[in-house]
Amino acid sequence: MNNDLANTIRSKVDIVDVIGERIPLVARGKNFFGVCPFHDDTNPSMCVSREKQIYTCFSCHATGNVFSFLMNYEHMDFKETLKYLGDKVGIDTGSVHIKKKTTKFDPYYKAYELSLKYFQNNLQSGIGKQAKEYLAKRSIDDKIIKEFEIGLSLDTRDDLTKLLMSKQYDLTTLNRIGLSSDDHDIYLDRIMFPLYDVSGRVVGFSGRIYKEVDQNKYLNTKETDIFKKGEMLYHYHIAREKCREAKSVLVMEGFMDVIRASTIGITNTVALMGTALTKEQIALLKRLSNQIILCLDGDSPGQKAMETLGEVLLDQGLEVKVVVLPDPDDPDTYILKNGKEKFLGLVESALHYSDFKMQRLKQSVNFRSDEEKAGYINKVLEETAKIEDPIRREVILKRLAKEYDIGYNTLEMRINSLLKEKPKEEIFTVPKKKTSKKDKYTKAYEQILYFMLNKDWIITQVEKEKIIFPTEVMRTTCSEIIYYYKKYGNINIADFYTYIQDKENILEFLNSILAEDYMEDTTKDELFLYFKVVKEYIRKQEIQRLTNRMKKEVDPIEQAKIVEKIRKLRLGDS
Repeated sequence: MNNDLANTIRSKVDIVDVIGERIPLVARGKNFFGVCPFHDDTNPSMCVSREKQIYTCFSCHATGNVFSFLMNYEHMDFKETLKYLGDKVGIDTGSVHIKKKTTKFDPYYKAYELSLKYFQNNLQSGIGKQAKEYLAKRSIDDKIIKEFEIGLSLDTRDDLTKLLMSKQYDLTTLNRIGLSSDDHDIYLDRIMFPLYDVSGRVVGFSGRIYKEVDQNKYLNTKETDIFKKGEMLYHYHIAREKCREAKSVLVMEGFMDVIRASTIGITNTVALMGTALTKEQIALLKRLSNQIILCLDGDSPGQKAMETLGEVLLDQGLEVKVVVLPDPDDPDTYILKNGKEKFLGLVESALHYSDFKMQRLKQSVNFRSDEEKAGYINKVLEETAKIEDPIRREVILKRLAKEYDIGYNTLEMRINSLLKEKPKEEIFTVPKKKTSKKDKYTKAYEQILYFMLNKDWIITQVEKEKIIFPTEVMRTTCSEIIYYYKKYGNINIADFYTYIQDKENILEFLNSILAEDYMEDTTKDELFLYFKVVKEYIRKQEIQRLTNRMKKEVDPIEQAKIVEKIRKLRLGDS
C-alpha cells in the first residue's frame, strides 16, 4: 500500500463533506453529528470531527477516517476507495491496481451476463422486429433500449439453456439460479428487462409479453442466492449519485416507471418492484437521501400503499412527501399522456405526508353525519399534532375553523391537549460516550496511547520513560505508533487509521480507545499523572513478581536480596 499517496489524498478531502453527502449532519460546537448508518439508529449518535478528520459512533463504536467510512458505507475495498477519492480531488491513482474480487457466486453472475448479451442480440436481430415495434409504440426508442439493456427471449424452448450448457453450466445450476426449468428456458418470447443488485450486476430478469397471449403480463426471476428482491431497489446503482445531487429520492412502484422518468431527465429514482418495503430497502433509501418522495400508482391500492409506506418511513426519521397521480395512472402512463412539464410540476408541488394523510382521511367521511364529521376533525387534529412547524399547524386550524364553522379557540384547546399528551421530542444534545468500567491503570495506559496520536512529545516521553505496556495489543500499538512517527516525522489519528487499516487487532483496539471519554483539553501536568499511575502499576507488578519468587527461594542470602529490592521499590527508589 502506498501510504504517502493515501495520506496525500486524505489531506485533500474533508471527512465532513464526504459523510455529509451521504447522511445529514448537524453542527454542534466544533464537531458534527448525524444518525449512524452502521446500526439501527434514530437519534444522532455519530460524531464527525473536522479537526481530527475522524468519525466515532458513541452507540455502536464504529470509528475511523474517511477511507474506513466509505469502505463500510459503500462496501468498497481500500483500493477502490483510494481511487474514488483520488478522482474526486484530481490526484492520479494510476499506480493503484484493483484486483478483481471473486466469490463462489461469480459463475452465477457470469451466467446472467451471458444471458443479458444473448437477449440483447435477439432484440437487435431480425427476429426482434415485432418486439421493437411494440416498444416503439410504448415510446421506448433505441436509446432507452441501450441504456436499460432491454432484450428479447425467443420462443424456441431451449436456446438459452443450450447456449449456457455449452459454456460448461449444468442443468442443476441453471435451474437453481432461475434461468432454466428442467431442460428448457424459463423465459419464452418476452421482452426482457434486466434487474440489477446494488452494485449494478444483473441478477435477475423481468420478462413482459408483447403479443396477445393468455399469459401473465410479467414473469420475474425467482428468489435465488444472488437475487433477493427484498434486499434491492431497481435503479439503485444509477440513482445513488443522482439522489445526492438532487438531495431527494423519488420512490416508484415498477421499473417501467423509472425507465419512463429517465426519458424526461428524472434519474433520482428507484423502484420497489411491488409495494412492500423491507428493513433492508429502508436502509438503502436512507443511504440515498433523507427526503423521500413517494410516487406510486394513482389508483386506490397505490394510494393505500403510499399511506402505509409513509408511516413506516416517518417512523425511521425520514422526511416524506407524496405525489398524487390521477386514478388510474401510474408514472409511466401519466408521463406519456401529459409530458415532462406536468409531471415535474406534480413532483415539485408534492404534498407533505401529513397533508396527504388528511386528504385520505376525508375520502371516506359522510359529512352529513355530525358524528362522522366530528370524528374526521379529531383525526385531522391528531395528525396536525404530529407536525413540528407551528405555522403549518395554525394554517390547518384556521382552515378547519372556516371550512366547518367551528370556533378557532375550540380547535386550539383540543390540539394543545394533544400536544401535551404527545411524547416530547428529545432535544438535540451532544451524545455522551459510553464509558466502560476499567481500573485506573488500564485507563492510564489507554490514555497514554490515545495522546500519543495527538501530541508528538508523548511519543518521545514514552521512549524516555521506557514504558512497558501490559498487553500484547497495547505493546503492538505502541510500537506501530513509534515506527510511524519516526518514519513520517509526524502523526495524526486520521493518517494512522490508513496505516493500520489491514491490522485488525490494532484497529479494533484503537476503536475501543476512541469510544472512551478522553478529554481533549488535558493539560501537560495531567498527562504526566498518567505516567505516574503507569509507573505505580509497573512497580506493583514487579513487587508481586519478587514476592512470588521469594516464596520459592530457599537460600537466605538470596531472600535478603529480594527483600531489599522490594523495599526499594516500595520507597520508589528503583
